[in-house]
Amino acid sequence: MDTVASTIASREFRPQPSWPADKTGVISNKSRVRKLEKTVKEPDKDELSACLLAVGAGKDIQAFEVLFRHFGPKIRAFMLKRGGNRQQAEELMQETMMMIWNKAALFDPARGSVSSWIFTVARNVRIDAFRKTNRPEFDPNDPAFVPDPEPAADDVYEAGQEADRLRGALVKLPPEQADLLRLSFYEEISHSAIAERMNLPLGTVKSRIRLAFSRLREILGDAA
Repeated sequence: MDTVASTIASREFRPQPSWPADKTGVISNKSRVRKLEKTVKEPDKDELSACLLAVGAGKDIQAFEVLFRHFGPKIRAFMLKRGGNRQQAEELMQETMMMIWNKAALFDPARGSVSSWIFTVARNVRIDAFRKTNRPEFDPNDPAFVPDPEPAADDVYEAGQEADRLRGALVKLPPEQADLLRLSFYEEISHSAIAERMNLPLGTVKSRIRLAFSRLREILGDAA
């Protein structure tokens, strides 16, 4: 029932036959407000709590209308005091009231008052709106989001040949050197972590890797 708040908003100052009209026959907003203040009894905190519980339990529209009339102007003023114009404040008030309609079942009177719960919702709505407003727009042309171009076919072929030559050269190394090279460059493990895993002194790991490089240069020649 996403239109409940807007429907109640449209009914908020609906003229009544008994309301006084000005000289032009048009009822002014100030007259309407004064009439409401005189005829509508302000609900106390127990009544407001009962209304919120009724909305949470059974989506009671009349109970929600009481909440809307009581808290709507207060939330609108709350939004205005924290920046923004009247239109933004009105939109955030409407969004807050719809959030209350949808989440009323989460209210627990044992954990706090209705007013505290509702203004917590209002603050969260305002924070979310602020974050959305200040979030940078996504630019699909940003180089960070543009994938790298596909490599040329001859580059792929050449890279494959080099990988085959490297694998062949590794086979010709002593196993203790080849294993260390695989751990260091294929699995990207640090020298200290390799020393701990292989139960070897760190100096031994480094010297074996240096020897392995020297041997690879000899095997691969210019390709190294």
